[in-house]
Amino acid sequence: MKPKPYMNPYLAGFLLGLVLLATIYISGRGLGASGAFKSVVIATVEEVAPRHAENTAFYTDFAAENPGGPWKNFLVFEVIGVLVGAFFSGVLANRTGLKLEKGPRVTNTVRVAGAILGGALFGYGSQLGRGCTSGAALSGMAVLSLGGILTMLAIFGGAYALAYFFRKLWLK
Repeated sequence: MKPKPYMNPYLAGFLLGLVLLATIYISGRGLGASGAFKSVVIATVEEVAPRHAENTAFYTDFAAENPGGPWKNFLVFEVIGVLVGAFFSGVLANRTGLKLEKGPRVTNTVRVAGAILGGALFGYGSQLGRGCTSGAALSGMAVLSLGGILTMLAIFGGAYALAYFFRKLWLK
């Protein structure tokens, strides 16, 4: 069965804006994902190494601000919903399966190592920036925050600046 074409990007952006608006209206908070991962990691550390968690300010500060662990954090449920929704979207569009997409000059090892390194840097950067791009840029811009606007400009500006140096890996 042939995969269905991708959704019109303008329609997808409009729908994403409606989801963001509904999230702000219903929960009083915007979208974001890094807080969910942070909450789960901290709960895991507290379970596996409770003495370390009790003696580290990072963990005790987070626990004081977020009592009840990850299952009391709406961001955890948001990320679970995103994963479930993405899976069903892939099933409906006949786009499920494991596929490693890469440029013609990139080996599988370089692609996987680059993805892992990029993910680690993104996670570290989201902690330095106190949130991920969806939280900082999308939610920030939705409430006309100067920080959100500057974040989005930095994200796209940085991506365009770096794309020049990596273009030969992806183009024929």
